[in-house]
Amino acid sequence: MTTTAAKPDPTRAGPARDELRDEATRNAERPADGKQIDARAEGGKPERTGRLSADDWANAALDLIAEQGVAAVAVEPLARRLGVTKGSFYWHFPSREALLVAALERWEKMEQDLLFGELEPITDPKARLRALFSLVAHEYKSHVVYSELIKAMDHPAVQPVIGRVSERRLDYLTASFRQAGLARTDARHRAQLLYSAYVGFLQLNLQLHQTRMQHEEFEAYVEHMAATLIPHSNP
Repeated sequence: MTTTAAKPDPTRAGPARDELRDEATRNAERPADGKQIDARAEGGKPERTGRLSADDWANAALDLIAEQGVAAVAVEPLARRLGVTKGSFYWHFPSREALLVAALERWEKMEQDLLFGELEPITDPKARLRALFSLVAHEYKSHVVYSELIKAMDHPAVQPVIGRVSERRLDYLTASFRQAGLARTDARHRAQLLYSAYVGFLQLNLQLHQTRMQHEEFEAYVEHMAATLIPHSNP
């Protein structure tokens, strides 16, 4: 009598089938091209529809830096804030550090475009300096982020960015003071004096435990610096 081997039951779970099923589940949860598929983000918050770009994540990280500082940047709270799963994050970035670097690079470009882009059309150097002081006096996002980055200067991703931004600002101020009529050495010294006063004011607020500076106080301080440091006439 010939014995017929039993055919495998396709509905019966086994180790190999369990692995395939688990892999299929993971693939189904992975976003395609950054698009969110799950109905809910982690934490139970309804997930936003559409796609998130790397810039969306970088901007959200900058918002968090402005509100809570560099140490607050983490994947899970950002995912909850954006209403998405962590899968969306890992589609664009391999790690939290990669996101932080991207956010700082974006801030650096925003800072350059916002500040110098708005001032470039102003041809009169003294008027341009006054416009610069006016921009600084307003607590726009780039400025708030900068004040938080000062606290994190020991972070390896923060230090080079602050160095580049500071040098660029000093060079710009020096050139503006030169165009306003100061000699080269005097222009550099005045640029350093101005920038030191700006950074020193931020540091003083931090030491006094003022997490956010009083807007009117800062405006008055900047106006005083402008009246003191902008040349009134060619020497």
